[in-house]
Amino acid sequence: MIILIVVVFGVLGFVVSNRLKSKFKKYSQTPLQANLSGKEVAELMLADNNISNVSVNCVEGQLSDHYNPANRTVNLSPDVYYGRNAAATAVAAHECGHAIQHATAYSWLEMRSAMVPIQNASGKILNIVLIASLLGGFFIGLPYEIIGFIVVGAYGIMTLFTLVTLPVEFDASRRALAWVNQRNIVTRSEYAMSKDALKWAAMTYVVAALASLATLAYYIFIFFGNRD
Repeated sequence: MIILIVVVFGVLGFVVSNRLKSKFKKYSQTPLQANLSGKEVAELMLADNNISNVSVNCVEGQLSDHYNPANRTVNLSPDVYYGRNAAATAVAAHECGHAIQHATAYSWLEMRSAMVPIQNASGKILNIVLIASLLGGFFIGLPYEIIGFIVVGAYGIMTLFTLVTLPVEFDASRRALAWVNQRNIVTRSEYAMSKDALKWAAMTYVVAALASLATLAYYIFIFFGNRD
């Protein structure tokens, strides 16, 4: 069953990822009528929201764009940083959406940030328990039921993290699309491209959340499915 889950969601993730790359490539071929680069879009959106303590940087990689709340930086891949098209505009504005969430103490982002160390610790605990069980048949000396509670608990926290990520990502896209439209950064056709690109980006998080839920359900069944 776990192999089936991995294969199904692995294939689904691969399809969605390829679709996202295809959309980004397609929408990158049409020059933005406003002729603004991703860097310029990001700086303008931050300024419009009175955010002066966030810098916009260029980082290596493809679709490696992200906002780092630790050092307050919007990090854009070269294609986005220098790009003057609907795809670059959408991604740059989306990452600025996260910066605005941070500046306004958006509750879901606050919750997600608070969960990061807990989620990381849960991942380490889960790896230790699973590796120990594979190598020595639960030689770590804990009863099977306790092992089950640890595994389900740790994976439950990791699953919750993927679920909390969803409103954070959808809200950042909502903010981005509303701003580029109200600011007349994009034309009607460019707006449709931006919206479609962000939709497929969001789908990667949806697939990750569904995969995590399916795996959690599997662990619950394995450890507690036969209990009276």
